[in-house]
Amino acid sequence: MTKKISIFIYLILSTAMYSQIHEVGVFLGGSNYIGDIGPTTHIAPNKLALGLLYKWNKSPRHSYRIAYMQSNITSNDLDSKEASRNLRGYRFENNIKEVSLGLEFNFFDFNLHQIGNKTTPYVYSGVSYTRYSSLFFINGEEKTNSRRGTIAIPMTIGIKSKLNRSFILGLEVGARYTFADDLDGSKTKNQNLSHLNFGNINNNDWYVFSGVTLTYTFGEKPCYCAD
Repeated sequence: MTKKISIFIYLILSTAMYSQIHEVGVFLGGSNYIGDIGPTTHIAPNKLALGLLYKWNKSPRHSYRIAYMQSNITSNDLDSKEASRNLRGYRFENNIKEVSLGLEFNFFDFNLHQIGNKTTPYVYSGVSYTRYSSLFFINGEEKTNSRRGTIAIPMTIGIKSKLNRSFILGLEVGARYTFADDLDGSKTKNQNLSHLNFGNINNNDWYVFSGVTLTYTFGEKPCYCAD
């Protein structure tokens, strides 16, 4: 964790030499999972999620964004409305840590140097790298293979508003499509245990972060000229 924070701070300082507007801040919210165990509700945060983020505003319409997020994800078949899942009765919990990089696009101009309130919806996408525990089930009990990594595609929509000259408040929901199917233990990486797989093994796992962001802006007034 300390190493990740050091890298995060280095990236901020190394880009601060340019005459652009920067944002650094925090994410606070919740997480939920979508897959082969438990309910299939898309937005239903049930575990605390925390994060750090940095944005480099290249124009009033787009920003480069890097973020670190972490949370536990969990789900329980007994909470599902499907009778077959209730009868199975599986439950899992997994710890995920994610680093993402991508592009945030504003629907309206969001020039922080203009006087007055500024509010805009936005979308964000890019690529994420997620660390998690590879799970499987034996006789209904959750087991762990090892810690692994997977690529994920974040798909986020939100709305943000300038609180004052220095702070921006945002509200966002972001789903992550992963290239893994063992976050919940439904498809084990151990080929010797493939007979234990269950659910739809052709669909990968998803998880969702929902919450608020608060960022602090700094940097010189940009010209937003074309490179």
